[in-house]
Amino acid sequence: MDVSRETPELTHQRLLRVLAAAEFQVYPGPYGYREYPLAEFPADLAAEALAFVRDAEVWSVLGPATPDVGELLRIFAFHFPHGVDNSGFVGWLARHLKATLGTGVVVVCGYNHARGGVFDYWGVPVSVADEVLAEVQSLRSRERGSTA
Repeated sequence: MDVSRETPELTHQRLLRVLAAAEFQVYPGPYGYREYPLAEFPADLAAEALAFVRDAEVWSVLGPATPDVGELLRIFAFHFPHGVDNSGFVGWLARHLKATLGTGVVVVCGYNHARGGVFDYWGVPVSVADEVLAEVQSLRSRERGSTA
């Protein structure tokens, strides 16, 4: 994990570069969380789930939406290149999306050494997903245009 000591403007510029350099993937269809009792780990969902998270009472599984899912989410992911300082990325982009579009986000992070290390799954309400994806693409394009 990197520690960056920089001004807010330098952080903004660095994270725009990180966003542009990241591998970006949008998942088709709606996703959502399903809950299962802690004693009953839902191993049968391993092939389709993006994340399993637990607290003291339940397993919460992020996967393709089923009729029993409450809030429907659109999922997209970022994989960051090796050696890129992505510290502060989640807070920076989440704050930007909240200020620009009014939406909150769900973020689940993982680690895959072979693909650069940290990766993030982001979830946004289906009702604003097109706007969010357009904004992310706009930020990526702006940075790519400024470095071309």
